[in-house]
Formats: sequence, structure tokens, C-alpha cells
Amino acid sequence: MTPTTLLHRLTRWERLNFLLTNRIPRRWATLFMGRFSRIRHPWIKKPCMGLWQFFAGDLRLEEAEKTEFDSMHDCFVRALRPGMRPLDPDPARLVSPCDGIIGAMGETNGTQVFQAKGYPYDLAELLGDDTLAERYRNGSFLTLRITASMYHRFHAPDACQLHQIRYISGDTWNVNPVALKRVEKLFCRNERAILELHLPPAKTGDEPASILLVPVAAILVASIRLYALEYPLNLRYEGANHIPCSTQYERGEEMGYFEQGSTIIVLTGPELTLHPALQEGQTIHMGEPVLNR
Repeated sequence: MTPTTLLHRLTRWERLNFLLTNRIPRRWATLFMGRFSRIRHPWIKKPCMGLWQFFAGDLRLEEAEKTEFDSMHDCFVRALRPGMRPLDPDPARLVSPCDGIIGAMGETNGTQVFQAKGYPYDLAELLGDDTLAERYRNGSFLTLRITASMYHRFHAPDACQLHQIRYISGDTWNVNPVALKRVEKLFCRNERAILELHLPPAKTGDEPASILLVPVAAILVASIRLYALEYPLNLRYEGANHIPCSTQYERGEEMGYFEQGSTIIVLTGPELTLHPALQEGQTIHMGEPVLNR
């Protein structure tokens, strides 16, 4: 299959996917799929895996730690074989927390960013916190879309500490490009977590920095699993919105995973800049450079 044919198929599928998921009860469909994806019976698993692979494209299972899976969910959250995602060695660079397709990116205009061309939103709406939004004024933003076929785990972009998790319950809109061009402030509507990562100075004399990772969940499963917590953050969660924790990560260490494809938004203050080689539409892997100190 040529790249052009694959692109046309993907575009048609994303349009159909948006229309279908926009016309059904998103919450109930998501809760149902969360259970259905865990069914281990081969009569269910095999045809569903085949259909998923037909529409989603190459799952690149040759990279996975194992190639036989008990259920669709087991495949969604698969681990990779050691060495499949080498980390950029330059300490002046922060690496991508996940595999993804680069969406909207650029410098933050005050506290305004974009989900797609012509579709702005304010950081305070995304984060649910005016004070936190102000800390990232005039920084940079990067949107990383994890498609259904991709590796779903996300990692620390550098050595860092996480002191608190903010969870915002919300809708489960589809987050593909078609939806981002039709649904205003989509990321501010969906279920999401806000992770502020505190980075040590790169070298003596440097000021400490911090970045925000905002995992945004989407329709069909909409569950964020963070290893810092003993429970998932999903539509059934009824606990506190501000969850204290004290977790330290090494560069590239796993932080958690989505239980289906979704998006991670990376936000920085002015002390960090986007890596100049990044381009919208580019596919990037965890471990490749995305930010410069």
C-alpha cells in the first residue's frame, strides 16, 4: 500500500469515525468499550483485532515485548521491547513523552494556544486554574496525538518530580483532526489530567524549570492510568480533583498509559523552546528531542 493510499484511507476513516462517534451517546459507548475491550474469548478478540488493524493500520507488533495478547485492551497498553525507543543523549534537550503525530504547536500568545488553525483556547480553561496558567504565559505548546495503532504508554521527558495530579472530569469527544476543526475548545471539554513536572537545573547556575503534561482522554475507553496512583482516572472516578503525590522519575521512565488512543499537550514557560526540527504532521517517537533548554 502506497503512502498516498494509506493517507486517503486514514482520512476517510477519520471522517467516518468522527460522524459515528458524534452521533452516539459518548459516555455510554466509552463505558461499554472499556469492558468490551477486556473480553478474552478468542471468538471476540480475533475478529475485533482484525477489524482494528484494518482501519488503524500497522500496529507494529514486531516492536512489542510480546506478540500474543489476551484481549484488545492487552494490545492497547502493550509494552515495547527494550531498546526500541532510545533516548536523545543531549541533557540540554527534553525528549518526547510518547509516540505521536505532531498537531498544533508554537509559541503561546500570552495564555492563548491553538487546537487547530483558527481554533484558539485559553490555558486557564484547559487547566482549570488561572494561577497555573499564568506561570506558563508566553511559553510554548506542543500537541502530540496518539492514534489507535500507536504505542500508548507515556514517559518522563527528563529527570523530574511530580508533586500533585489535577484531574478534570469531562466529555469524551473524539480528538482526531476532523473533530479538532469542528468542535470548539475540544481539549477544554474532555476528561484530562494536569501533571506539572519540576525539572532540576541542567547545569550548575541554571534556574530550575518546569513543564506541564496534559494527557487528554477521548471516546472509547477514556481512561488514564498513572503509576503514581493506585487507581485509574476515568469516567467512574469520583475522588478528589487535586491529588497530592511525591514521585520522582528518571529521564525516559514510564509514567503511565492511555487505554486507547488520545493526546498529550506539552506546555512550557519561556525558559524552554521547541526543538527547531519539529513540524506539524510529523510522526515522532518517545525519546526523540522536542524541547531545548
